[in-house]
Amino acid sequence: MAVDSIQALSIWRKALVESVRRDTPDLTARQLAVLLTVYIESPPHTVRGLAATLNVSKPAITRALDRLGEYGFVRRKADENDRRSVLVQRTVKGSVFLTEFGDLVVGASKGTRFEQSDAAD
Repeated sequence: MAVDSIQALSIWRKALVESVRRDTPDLTARQLAVLLTVYIESPPHTVRGLAATLNVSKPAITRALDRLGEYGFVRRKADENDRRSVLVQRTVKGSVFLTEFGDLVVGASKGTRFEQSDAAD
């Protein structure tokens, strides 16, 4: 791997380690990909659309959304214009989680050393 790849992976690892230390919800790569897609890409989001974007089955998206819904990071709502379609909506709790996780990534990229007192906040 090139040095840039190693640096990027090191930043990601530092952010993940700090996330684990802070006892945040333990998301799988698929759940995190779904969550990031819902929050970064413009809505509307549907189960069918997320499955196509991530190239996975609709049941795989449904399982990821089940867990993300349990954490309060997303919510599902029937599309009033098409009852066969389910809309995936953002929540305040999900936005806060990703903002804090984004801060961990930024801190890791700047070489910030996370203090134990930061973890208590």
